[in-house]
Amino acid sequence: MSADSHTGPHAGPHSDSPSATPVIAGLLLAAGGGRRLGGRPKALLPYRGRPLVENAVRVLREAGCGPVHVVLGASAAEVRERADLAGCAVLDNPDWAEGMGSSLRVGLASLAGTGARAALVCLVDQPGIGPAAVARVREAYRSPSSLVAAAYDGERGHPVLFGADRWADIAATATGDKGARVHLTRHSDELVLVECGDIAEAYDIDTPPDLARLA
Repeated sequence: MSADSHTGPHAGPHSDSPSATPVIAGLLLAAGGGRRLGGRPKALLPYRGRPLVENAVRVLREAGCGPVHVVLGASAAEVRERADLAGCAVLDNPDWAEGMGSSLRVGLASLAGTGARAALVCLVDQPGIGPAAVARVREAYRSPSSLVAAAYDGERGHPVLFGADRWADIAATATGDKGARVHLTRHSDELVLVECGDIAEAYDIDTPPDLARLA
């Protein structure tokens, strides 16, 4: 099923012409405080000798996303100091402890005026999702009304792509740790799932045993 019901000659002022190369922004949510990891900010977890946040930025860039906006929260000043985020728009979410929804709102608001037609949202603590999976989701973009998510064995996961026409409603309904779940549920009939289980693993780094996956 296509996520886009407004393509064609009367698609409105935000439609993309077939010859245009749409700007798909990468939006990285990296504000988590790692409560179940003893309060270690997830962005700074070591991965291949560097902070985990750098890996997530690299993945977005290699998948063709740009600009890349990074939302920080826990220990934001330390993350800015220790991680190389050159070329990214780095944003602080003072309300990060409220949950992912607040970071999503900050990130989407920061994309206004950038010319981005969609935001491709990734989470900092999923290093098993590489550029191939992110690019596959990105390539499913069709118009600013697109709604796309990676799937793993048919189950919805990350990353998720939100066309710009959807940002206002997502921001209005993103509360607590729900993120965009309300919007995704309400518009499930418009959601395009892109199977990525063959090229990625969608595990999270949430608890001390999970840290072994970063070795």
